[in-house]
Amino acid sequence: MDPTRSGPWEHEERFAATVAREAGAIVLRWYGEGVHVEWKGRGDPVTEADKEANAHIVERLRREFPGDAVLAEESADDRSRLGKDRLWVVDPLDGTREFVDRNGEFVVMVALAAQRRAVAGAIFHPTSGTLLRAREGGGAWAEDSAGVRRLRVSDRTDLAGFRLLVSRSHRSPKIDAVRDALGLRREEPCGSVGLKMARLARGDADLYVHFGGGTKEWDLGAPDILIHEAGGAVTDISGARIPYNREDVRTPAPFVASNGARHHEILERLAGLG
Repeated sequence: MDPTRSGPWEHEERFAATVAREAGAIVLRWYGEGVHVEWKGRGDPVTEADKEANAHIVERLRREFPGDAVLAEESADDRSRLGKDRLWVVDPLDGTREFVDRNGEFVVMVALAAQRRAVAGAIFHPTSGTLLRAREGGGAWAEDSAGVRRLRVSDRTDLAGFRLLVSRSHRSPKIDAVRDALGLRREEPCGSVGLKMARLARGDADLYVHFGGGTKEWDLGAPDILIHEAGGAVTDISGARIPYNREDVRTPAPFVASNGARHHEILERLAGLG
C-alpha cells in the first residue's frame, strides 16, 4: 500500500510521474523505429526522441502549472525563470548515447525545485517500465509490474565494500584517484546519470562521484529528491545540498551521491580531488 496519496507536493509528484511515463512511451516508439543522430557539441548527441519527448513534457507542464518556470534540456533557456520560486527541470532522455547504442540504459526525468531545492520528481525507465518517484516528506517509491514498494538505500557501512558507479561510455581518469582515496574494491559501469542515481535509491549500489561541469540541473533534480527520500545523501564536495535555478545551469562543483552511511567521511577523503 502506498500511503503518500496526500500531502505537500503530492500533486506535483503524481504529475511528474504521469508525464515521465507519457514521454517514455514516445522514447520507446523511436527506440523501436531507429533515429537520426545530430550533435549539439562534441560528445553531446541529440535525436528526434529527445526533441519530441521534450516538447510533450514542456507543453503538459505549461498547461498544468502556467505560473511555474520550466528548464528543459532541449528548449531554449528562458531567463525569466530566475524570478520564479518554482522551477521544473526536465531531461526528456537522459542517456542519449546509451539510447543510440541500444543498451537500454536511459531514463526520462522530471522534477520540481521550489525555492532552489528539489521537492518532487520522477524517473521513468522506458525499457523496463519501472517508475521511481518521490516528494519531500513523502518517501521514495517504485512502481512496476510487481506493484508499488518503498525504496531504501543500502545499509552497507563497510566503505571498502561500497559499490562505486562509473560511466559506461566515458569513465573519468579521476575515478582511480577516488578508489585509492576511499580504498574501494568494486566499481560497476552504468549508463545515464539518472540511472546511476536510481540504482543508489534502490539500494543496488552505494556511491557515485561526479567531478562537476558536465551535468546540468535537469540531470540532478529528480535523482536528488529520490535519493534523499530513500535515506541517502546528495551534496556537493563541501557537504551542501545542490541548489537549483542558478544563472549557469551547469553543476559548478563536484558532487557525491551515497547511501549516507559514510557520506561526511567520503567528502573529507575526496577533498582536493575535484
